Amino acid sequence: MQYRSIIRILGLLIAIFSITMIPPALVAYGYKDGAGVPFILSFLLCLAMGFSIWYPNRSYRSELKVRDGFLIVVLFWTVLGAVGAIPLLLTSNPDLGVADAFFEAFSGLTTTGATVLTGLETLPKAILYYRQQLQWLGGMGIIVLAVAILPLLGVGGMQLYRAETPGPVKDNKMTPRIADTAKHLWYIYLALTIACALAFYLAGMSVFDAICHAFSTVAIGGFSTYDASIGYFNSATINTICVVFLLISAVNFPLHFAAVRGKSVATYFRDPEFKVFLGIQATLVLICFLVLLNTNVYQSGGEALNHAAFQAVSISTTAGFTTDGFSTWPLFLPILLIFSSFIGGCAGSTGGGMKVVRVFLLFLQGRRELNRLVHPRAVYAIKLGRRPVEDRIVEAVWGFFAAYAVVFVIIMLLLILTGMDNISAFTATAACLNNLGPGLGEVAANFGSIPDAAKWLLMLAMVFGRLEIFTLLVLFTPTFWRD
Repeated sequence: MQYRSIIRILGLLIAIFSITMIPPALVAYGYKDGAGVPFILSFLLCLAMGFSIWYPNRSYRSELKVRDGFLIVVLFWTVLGAVGAIPLLLTSNPDLGVADAFFEAFSGLTTTGATVLTGLETLPKAILYYRQQLQWLGGMGIIVLAVAILPLLGVGGMQLYRAETPGPVKDNKMTPRIADTAKHLWYIYLALTIACALAFYLAGMSVFDAICHAFSTVAIGGFSTYDASIGYFNSATINTICVVFLLISAVNFPLHFAAVRGKSVATYFRDPEFKVFLGIQATLVLICFLVLLNTNVYQSGGEALNHAAFQAVSISTTAGFTTDGFSTWPLFLPILLIFSSFIGGCAGSTGGGMKVVRVFLLFLQGRRELNRLVHPRAVYAIKLGRRPVEDRIVEAVWGFFAAYAVVFVIIMLLLILTGMDNISAFTATAACLNNLGPGLGEVAANFGSIPDAAKWLLMLAMVFGRLEIFTLLVLFTPTFWRD
């Protein structure tokens, strides 16, 4: 293990991350909200910390191996999550303890969207902006992680995606070098963010709110600048804009790249994962709409459709925005939507969950086993589109599913051990492992009332979910640490 090279890279990451403290400081001084000093101090502290870690190891540039890569990826999220909590600890409004500050920072960076804060409208603009910025940076980090880094380490949804998808997206990288790949992804991500912010602004949001909500929408994060989330604006137009950009952001970003490069919308409809994703979204919206209509939750069909479409897309893509208290809907719907978050977005998107392509492969494998029961001697191939999928890929998906289930059960049981009730523990685990945000019971509105021990467990769940289980789980195996 090239420890000193890893430490050098870590120091650079912290030093670079310190720069992200400057924009919220500028927001603080622009709005004169008195929150600028904590961000300036955080910038200086992070810069000094990064430099002190990097400088003694600056000459160590050994070639990194796969194990080194795993450790760097895990440290990227855990260390930057911890560093991201510094300004929240230094500020007096909100006055957060260590567990709460870390929880908020990890939730932001992993784009989970679970919060311990209330009274968001009373907080300094700098704090509100910083939370949204954390999600935006985390969203881009997810895409680069999934597309440019994890495939090189032998893990991640993009491995499956490349193996199963026809056309230019199947290549190991969209462009010959990882740096070029990351650059093109940044262009797409930035363009979507600007377009989303502009649409929100034209629909009636202030410039500040438009930028902040564009950050969390494109990142599929779910943080808002208001306790009522998107529901604060009470606008069907804003709801529709949010739904459109959530759907776009939940699609595989290399697929966006292929469509832009080929100048053809047909590229999307040649992709089997995209078609399944749209089918799932349409089905969820229809079910929610029919149930709400039948139970007369809203006064008109148009209002029911508006809320049904928004909540179905927001929860199933793991954004977690709300327009209404969906936990007060007929219980069937909140439970259905919580379970839909296990599917999440497409591989290589900013969405959480197990990813559509994995769930679809599990379905295809299940159907194959049923066919084998009827015709034991027949040979059935699993195909995505017209391409056959190798059995080793299906086995990898089953392994991922098993690990996901085990991690889920263990964290949920430990949450119950801390004193949480069953429904709160179940939905809190689902919300954090799927990087969703809101749950039911104690955690329907926020996570502020749960024990500190539960918050630390849920932070671990957030990282597990963001790193797609195996990347973090491998660090707990003795083999990983043997030379």
